[in-house]
Amino acid sequence: MKKIVIIDYGLGNLRSVYKGLEHAGADVVISSDPVEILAADGVILPGVGAFKDAMKNIEKLLDTIHEYVDSGKPMLGICLGQQILMTDSVEGGHTEGLDLVKGKVLRFPHSELKVPHMGWNSITISQNHPFFKDIPDDTYVYFVHSYYVDTEEKNTLSSCEYGTKFAASVVNDAGNVIGTQFHPEKSGDIGLKMLENFVAMC
Repeated sequence: MKKIVIIDYGLGNLRSVYKGLEHAGADVVISSDPVEILAADGVILPGVGAFKDAMKNIEKLLDTIHEYVDSGKPMLGICLGQQILMTDSVEGGHTEGLDLVKGKVLRFPHSELKVPHMGWNSITISQNHPFFKDIPDDTYVYFVHSYYVDTEEKNTLSSCEYGTKFAASVVNDAGNVIGTQFHPEKSGDIGLKMLENFVAMC
């Protein structure tokens, strides 16, 4: 059984992610212990809230996260967890992120659409990646966010349109770090399949 650690840094919707991974057949642990994180087969970086708070809270784990990623094992950032994978964000003033994926976090610029972007929206899958194995293109997933990720095409796994086109999911150059702006754990059977695919990658 694959051991998946959900990193607890005080800003996550941990229970539903935990249940989703359990459903996917993983041995799931919620932890902020560097030893447990480095020993995991896979790591989840959850997140709900503000970018600046997230980076402050996760500061003591920066070396651990970079060491884990350098090992080549898979990591999945969800929602704010995807955003902090990026180089920096404009939220609450300029704040540097983990810089695991090159790109910026920007606020939705338009006023004719409601912000936050909340609810179900379809994604266009742009890369063949194990995370999207058996997931149809234009599938609907669940979003809730006021900021979006702007990254290069090579780091965009899927995109979504909400007044502007943005990266719905991202990947680092090595292919082992993935982020989803949407919530797989709240996206029904399709989302659970994605979590199963992540566990299979580990």
